[in-house]
Amino acid sequence: QVQLVESGGGLVQAGGSLRLSCAASRGTGSNYPMGWFRQGPGKEREFVAVISSSGGITYYADSVKGRFTISRNNAWNTVYLQMNSLKPEDTAVYYCAQSRGVRITTAPADFGSWGQGTQVTVSS
Repeated sequence: QVQLVESGGGLVQAGGSLRLSCAASRGTGSNYPMGWFRQGPGKEREFVAVISSSGGITYYADSVKGRFTISRNNAWNTVYLQMNSLKPEDTAVYYCAQSRGVRITTAPADFGSWGQGTQVTVSS
């Protein structure tokens, strides 16, 4: 199925910014909602953001609203997560995922393809 490759993670100081990218193979991801999830140390995987196929609809977890922005460029088969005003609590492995269907959803179980994850570490 579709292959997702994430990049852009790294170490940043609190208050800084990072931009994550997720490239989908063969443009398959263009027809489905795409989401970002994260899993911090000792915590379960949680929803971060999701974007519709066209990019016209987005939803965010309360913890990142106003700080993170999800976007997509279907011509380049790429989804982005711009992260601003980063906090130590944002430290986690961030995963890109493709929804199984066209319906917008925030549940991990509704996403069938996942990237390998990219580490984001925010120092205080």
